[in-house]
Amino acid sequence: MKPSRIAQIGIPAAIVGVVIMMVVPLPTQLLDVLLAFNMGFSVLILLVAMRVTKPLDFSIFPALLLLATLFRLALNIASTRLVLLQGDAGQVIESFGHFVVGGSIVVGLVIFVILMIIQFVVITNGAGRVAEVAARFTLDALPGKQMAVDADLNSGLIDENEARRRRKEVSAEADFYGAMDGASKFVKGDAIASVIITLINLLGGFAIGMLQNGLSAGESIQKYSLLSVGDGLVSQIPALLLSVSTGLIVTRATTENDLGTDLLAQFGRHRQAVMIAGAAVLALGLVPGLPKLPFILIGAILLALAFRLPKEGAEVEPEEIPEDLPTTPQKDSPMAIAQDMRVEPLELELAYDLIDLVDSAAGGDLLDRVRALRRKLAQEIGIVVPLVRTRDNLDLPPRHYAIRVHGVEVARGQAPAGMVLAIGDDLDQLPGMVTQEPVFGLAAKWVPAELREHVALASSTVVDRSSVITTHMAEVVRVHAAQLLSREDVKMLVDMVRQSHPVVVDELTPAPLSLGEVQRALQGLLTERVCIRDLVRIFEAMSMRAKVSTDPDGLVESARGALGPAIAASHAVDGRLSVITFEPLLEQRLMESLRPSEQGVFLAMDPLLAERLATEAGRVAALAEANGDPPVLVCAGPLRLPIRRLLEQAAPRTPVLSYAELGGQLTLVTSGVVNVAEVTAA
Repeated sequence: MKPSRIAQIGIPAAIVGVVIMMVVPLPTQLLDVLLAFNMGFSVLILLVAMRVTKPLDFSIFPALLLLATLFRLALNIASTRLVLLQGDAGQVIESFGHFVVGGSIVVGLVIFVILMIIQFVVITNGAGRVAEVAARFTLDALPGKQMAVDADLNSGLIDENEARRRRKEVSAEADFYGAMDGASKFVKGDAIASVIITLINLLGGFAIGMLQNGLSAGESIQKYSLLSVGDGLVSQIPALLLSVSTGLIVTRATTENDLGTDLLAQFGRHRQAVMIAGAAVLALGLVPGLPKLPFILIGAILLALAFRLPKEGAEVEPEEIPEDLPTTPQKDSPMAIAQDMRVEPLELELAYDLIDLVDSAAGGDLLDRVRALRRKLAQEIGIVVPLVRTRDNLDLPPRHYAIRVHGVEVARGQAPAGMVLAIGDDLDQLPGMVTQEPVFGLAAKWVPAELREHVALASSTVVDRSSVITTHMAEVVRVHAAQLLSREDVKMLVDMVRQSHPVVVDELTPAPLSLGEVQRALQGLLTERVCIRDLVRIFEAMSMRAKVSTDPDGLVESARGALGPAIAASHAVDGRLSVITFEPLLEQRLMESLRPSEQGVFLAMDPLLAERLATEAGRVAALAEANGDPPVLVCAGPLRLPIRRLLEQAAPRTPVLSYAELGGQLTLVTSGVVNVAEVTAA
């Protein structure tokens, strides 16, 4: 039969057979075979437990321990039935009752009690305690291990497949130790059951022999009690082997070798200790009154072994490392220090009480959302967002998170555990902590998660903690996209365009534009939140402009001219574009104030007038946005860039477009007019 068929049919059938054994009488010959199988199977489990290099190599052990315990108890029931009904339980039990203990009921009981003490008091209690502590420590360390895996993935040290394998291994380790914590109770219960079954056999056999079979007290004890003790010993020895296997599994630290190899290797490192032990045993052989031969023999063997061991501190031949295997730098090596010095482009730091957000076992999905966010932003702004390094920061206050760009903290927020963010106007009646939505500054309140449905019924928007953090990070990436676009990213984008449009790239770089100049132009577009996905048209426009001038502002404006309709469409809602314009006379005054300089065109106007202009434009834009129509400010082409720079502080969210960029496919709706004269009159 194929192994797959055995697994699907044979093993379940065997388990059902074990249950049937508890109610169906067995012939003595079959019981002998099953008892021998139980003994051999227990020895096999012990040997496998000694050979594994880490507990997960024997992950089936908790379930196997349950099945072996059930099988042994079924054999106890079957043998008890035969002992009490027939006074004969087969040759195996009879041999243990007569030959092993010399036919003495007292000796048998003493050996049985000693085995019980060894198993129950020493091995089982110790293994149970170790399993409990190991399960607790493993579960406590689970979030940190998963964060380490995700940090390696985000930093590019491992790929997605390796990260998935490591996460599975970490989760399996936690499940294994949790199962071992419960499985150790099987061993303890089995020890208690063995005592009870043996006592029942002793009392029941004595009563049956005297009352039913008419035997004397001595004959009844000789016949039934020895069989009961033999039955107890036959079942107790496999139980002891399984208890030892349990102890080996839960105390086994993860190493590269099996138990025997590690034992010899680690003792072999302590030559002086072996030598002192041999001398001490040899000295005991010289003590008057003690037998000399055993102590002298053992002492001599230990001394001979010590002289064959390598001296402590001696150099050991290093193992040859294949050249194709990556080497991990030493902790204090220059390479390791250099890696620690590296500043990540984008980092997310979490306070200690926010670790549950990245713990998949606790339902945390923040890391998955961050990965999905990178893909979404790539489609939205046209660059590959750097890997986000996520780590904990004990210096952060509780409930807080921080976002860093090139090592500088650019944003900070809160995400208290057990709460959701309610955004709306009528939040006074809700319990919780008053705050502001981190992206748009809207009135909000952190409320208990249990009130999620109640808040939703109150027409308020409910946002979970992971969504708050990812939304905040998305806005940070949009604002700082220009800083996140590295020279390597530009090289990758240029090579990507070269594959499909080689002529466009050949006309652009390395002449007339260098890679650095292309990077500055693309950063200028990203600063104004222009998507740079359409690189072919951007590069075509920039190459044409570069024949006249390589001025960065001119390159940006030429690219915007090529992307104009797409830029306007990105700010429209259902084909409607809400626009703000300047009062015609004011716009004419601004045109007359334009002056060229080495840094580009600027507005040569009175500082007080410039301040009033920025304030009024910000006020009109905020009023239009409050009415639900996010506006754009439209002006003449030469004014666009100077006005954009003027409004960076007063209206950072208001895009500035030129008339040429509007195109003819949108319906324009005027949302306001900027007029400084009205402000002056007021």
